[in-house]
Amino acid sequence: MNVLGCIVYKHNPWLVIVAVLICGAGSWVTARLVRRAFATRGMQRAGWQFLAATTAAVAIWCTHFVAMLGYEPGVPVTFDAVLTIVSLLIALAGSFLGLFVACSGFTRAAPMLGGALVGLAISLMHYTGMTAYRVEGIVTWNRLYLVTSIVLSVGFSALAFDQASRKPGAASTGGSVTGARSQVGLVAALLAIAIATLHFTGMCAFEIVPLAIDTHASNPAALQALALAVAGMAFIIAGAGLVSYLLDDSVRAESVEHLRTMALSDMLTGLPNRAGFNERLDAEITRTAAHGGKLALIGIDLNRFKDINDLRGHHAGDEVLKILALRFKSLVREDEFVARVGGDEFVALRRFARRESLDDFLNRLETALFRPIRYDDWEVISGASMGVAIYPDDATTKTVLINNADLAMYRAKADLTRSVCFYEPKMDEMARARRSLAADLRDALSRGQLSVHYQVQTSIASGEICGYEALLRWEHPRHGFISPGVFIPLAEENGLILAIGAWVLREACSRAVTWQPPCKVAVNLSAVQFAHADLPSLVAEVLEQTGLPPSRLELELTESTIFADRERSLETLQRIKALGVSLALDDFGTGYSSLDTLRSFPFDKIKLDQSFVSEAESSRQATAIIRAVLALGKSLGIPVLAEGIETQDQLDLLAGEGCDEVQGFLLGRPVPLAQLVASGKLKLSGAPMALAPSVTVATG
Repeated sequence: MNVLGCIVYKHNPWLVIVAVLICGAGSWVTARLVRRAFATRGMQRAGWQFLAATTAAVAIWCTHFVAMLGYEPGVPVTFDAVLTIVSLLIALAGSFLGLFVACSGFTRAAPMLGGALVGLAISLMHYTGMTAYRVEGIVTWNRLYLVTSIVLSVGFSALAFDQASRKPGAASTGGSVTGARSQVGLVAALLAIAIATLHFTGMCAFEIVPLAIDTHASNPAALQALALAVAGMAFIIAGAGLVSYLLDDSVRAESVEHLRTMALSDMLTGLPNRAGFNERLDAEITRTAAHGGKLALIGIDLNRFKDINDLRGHHAGDEVLKILALRFKSLVREDEFVARVGGDEFVALRRFARRESLDDFLNRLETALFRPIRYDDWEVISGASMGVAIYPDDATTKTVLINNADLAMYRAKADLTRSVCFYEPKMDEMARARRSLAADLRDALSRGQLSVHYQVQTSIASGEICGYEALLRWEHPRHGFISPGVFIPLAEENGLILAIGAWVLREACSRAVTWQPPCKVAVNLSAVQFAHADLPSLVAEVLEQTGLPPSRLELELTESTIFADRERSLETLQRIKALGVSLALDDFGTGYSSLDTLRSFPFDKIKLDQSFVSEAESSRQATAIIRAVLALGKSLGIPVLAEGIETQDQLDLLAGEGCDEVQGFLLGRPVPLAQLVASGKLKLSGAPMALAPSVTVATG
């Protein structure tokens, strides 16, 4: 009798269908779990091996047991309980051993060897279970079917595990998600074939010669009920394995999505980061190109964030960023996007068809950026500079669009009258020129091409020279003299101002120590230099190195320099005063001009800005301001020096109002020290201290 005949004529067809369902479902769940075991390591692999082995053993044993219960030999049937349980344990042990070997990786053939062990376990389980099958008759075995059943089971199991160990890309089904699912289906089919061929071929090898017939010895209905109960348990166990797989798959998907979100988000603010911005920008450019319209890229750079970090600490800077991020999140609407791409740098995107919608977005951003930020007991207005570039008007590629937005943002940063600038083609040429000039300035400092000129400061009452202001000059090899109004802001932007400021201080002090008569030298301080350098230590070091008496050095700074952090500024100024150095408040009247500043800070001189002097003859308001400042100085006991004196009438006016000192072209232009000596206004008592011919400039 062939296998098909054995199935049809000797088995209850309904229980055969149930056995096939168990075999198919169990094999499919086992295939997924085995695939997961191959894909993991460590304790996770051990867990998946346990689930896969349990599901495989249950599928194997239940398929066999239900099919055995459906077998109709025509004689009374009983089962040996011990051997039946032993057969289940064999299935479990064989499946565990086979999976362990298959996943061990000790040889390339390990998956096939493990599969072969599972096939042997299927065979041993089946024939142990057949031994537990007790019938009233003589049992004989067809060796050909028996050997064939074992060979089929071992072969198909080995193929199934070998296929399960392969990555989707290595399989014939391809590397896509569909390919991976097809591969799982192939593994499940091979496992099902291994189980089914073993059982039904093995049953064809099983032949019974009845000895007696006792129709009451067995109860077919009870056996069928037992078969259905076993089938139910099999489906429950297989279902539990499938649910565990699906839950893990769901958790993995959630973890992957969470990791992706983390990878695309800024940890401090919760806004998208640079990677998230790049992904969104690519998508927005593609969408705009496909559907029309325009896309605005807005580069945002905070104006005073570095000062906040330096003066209040990085924790304060972090709080400012968090507050701004919350504002951005509350203002963005559909088709709008804001990300943090650097320390104090943000970017925004806005798709628009009408310019009015872009202007509305810019206004909302500007409001969020310029609204005061209160943290603990202090309040700050950071402000920002914004540069806008529009796709496809200003650029047709991502890289160029970003570069153009940066250029517009730098233009806004340089223009104090505007917080938002739109890209213009001429900005490319200007940016190249500024980068070239910044490189030349770095070279000029390192090669000793900078120089210091000196402008006389005169007492009105005595007409005597009371000091000289040291003014930095740069003669470019190709472009001639560059205005300090051009290269000083450039030096501040590029961090060169610290090295330049230190060099000017040393140069001025080393020259002044030789002057006769020994008058004062005034040196300007940059706001950046005041905020970032340990100024008192630098001043003390320079005075010690050059030998200049502290009383002959005067440091000039503007009120805006100290306004950022009054407490720290007061401490710095007091340390400088303790050295014996004088302090002058420069450009008075153009900044905050707070009376509290003069009351709180130890200034030795007030310098009246030249803009008031130049308008004094034509503007009654300017004259009134001059009188008020002079009266304030006298009431506080602080001398006042007026800058920008260019005519005799201006000098007479200031003399009549009681000004203490004056400075300007009428009295002397800034000139090199050698020219002052040649004119006889200064004499040198000796050679100045030798200075290094070059200065090392930090690139950070």
